Amino acid sequence: MAITSPSTPTFSASFYSSPAEGTLITCFPAAALSFSRRCQALIQHPTRRLTLSSRFNSSMPSDPGGSVSPDDGDVQNELHHMFSARGRRRGLPVFVTLPADAVGPTAGQVRRRKAMAQSFRALSAAGIEGVVLEVWWGLVERDQPGVYNWLGYWEIVAMARQCGLKVRAIMAFHQCGTQPGDPQWIPLPQWVLEEINKNPDLAYSDRFGRRNTEYISLGCDILPVLHGRSPVQAYTDFMRSFRNAFKPLLGNVITEIQVGMGPAGELRYPSCPSEKLMWAWRTRELGEFQCYDKYMLASLNACAQEIGMREWGNGGPISASNLMQDPELTEFFKSENGSWNSPYGKFFLEWYSRMLIIHGERICREAETIFRGIEVKTSAKLASIHWHYGTQSHPSELTAGYYNTYKRDGYLPIARMFGRYGFSLCCTCFEMQDEEEKQMNPVSSPEGLIRQLLLAAMVCDVPVEGENSAAYLDDRSFNQVLKMSRSYSEGVERSCFTFNFVRMDKNLFEYQNWVRFTRFVKQMSAANIFRARLGSADFHASITDSWRAGYALACS
Repeated sequence: MAITSPSTPTFSASFYSSPAEGTLITCFPAAALSFSRRCQALIQHPTRRLTLSSRFNSSMPSDPGGSVSPDDGDVQNELHHMFSARGRRRGLPVFVTLPADAVGPTAGQVRRRKAMAQSFRALSAAGIEGVVLEVWWGLVERDQPGVYNWLGYWEIVAMARQCGLKVRAIMAFHQCGTQPGDPQWIPLPQWVLEEINKNPDLAYSDRFGRRNTEYISLGCDILPVLHGRSPVQAYTDFMRSFRNAFKPLLGNVITEIQVGMGPAGELRYPSCPSEKLMWAWRTRELGEFQCYDKYMLASLNACAQEIGMREWGNGGPISASNLMQDPELTEFFKSENGSWNSPYGKFFLEWYSRMLIIHGERICREAETIFRGIEVKTSAKLASIHWHYGTQSHPSELTAGYYNTYKRDGYLPIARMFGRYGFSLCCTCFEMQDEEEKQMNPVSSPEGLIRQLLLAAMVCDVPVEGENSAAYLDDRSFNQVLKMSRSYSEGVERSCFTFNFVRMDKNLFEYQNWVRFTRFVKQMSAANIFRARLGSADFHASITDSWRAGYALACS
């Protein structure tokens, strides 16, 4: 049953006044002031011909981020020649995700600067293609709407550039961590949280009234609920400011933008809080439908009235109990005669999943417009919710917004939408094996789910980025990543697969772990361009740098 989405609400342009693009906070610690002035000059004059040079050492230099100065040369040409000299990569490039708290919560300062610089040198010597950097909305636009502080991220990008590493920047519009006091706690911007306190319906809600503030409810995507701007307009302004601030480095150092679209940056509903979702595959959480804020309910009610079934517009299924871990004990999810397969169930699930796709499409459209004409790739991430993949109803996928059952492909419409806007598809769990998971949960199938996602990407000609779900550093996990990666990339002429290792910490740089990791990178890459060969001077240099990086991270 096809469902016509409710008409898009409209509002007057007088609600919205765009802030000055590229606004930069000018109150910095004295140690970083000279660099901030240079960054500010670059942001205010993004078309100037510049040369960017960086110097990092074990202490905080007077010019911590390097220097930006006018020059007769062009920074684009300089960066182009630098990466050309490094050699064009073949094979399957590997990126490493940086710690979530790489930039501190105040004044945009890089945390553990010495350890970060040493880590970058080790990664470069090991043949890593680049780093993945989460750019947090809650830090950059923390205190005031339309006021952006890019200083810390400028320093990291400059550091990566100095080491010849590319950067994948994630526009992180979600909360990091579980609660205040978490070592990596980064909430939404303070001014956004203040608006949520005034209007709790800006946050997702389940049928028990439990609110989730990891990400703003997509039900109010285009309503002027944030100081006259809609959430999508706030995301758009953030991306536009990022583009203007980093324009000289886009396409050379910063080669990809991943746009966050939900909790944990994934296009999904927060059916389980992210801290529970990390272990939900162990406990077999069913999740809860997130459709009880007033904006989601208004949309559901409008759709139900449109087809003449007003009684279907009052909320989600009441027989989808999260209190029972066995879906066969629920009226909605059970295999035989479950109401997920009834006319009502189909209506609700089509509406629920379609709202998620509309949300993704809105953001894809804005991102494609902002970065159009710039040689930078764009991507978005899907969750790999595999713990009920072997059932007929796939309940944990349904509550997350993926209308994927044994008789319906819920990922093909999403991949098709990504393909329309030139987005790559990022998904995780590449290190997980069915053989091992089924010993704890017979209906789990991470490999089956990943293969379905890869097939959808192939059909829609969408490049894929793989990730690991946990930072296991054993050969078994690395071999599984190789197996799943090659199942997508073999026989394909153009490079359409890359891998993000999540994430960098002191354990990565322990000697045996580092040897296994560099061997994995070598297997993923073409042998003739791998820089850190065993027994070579480069390899010993990478081992030395890795030891220093691990020691610095452990002591910081």
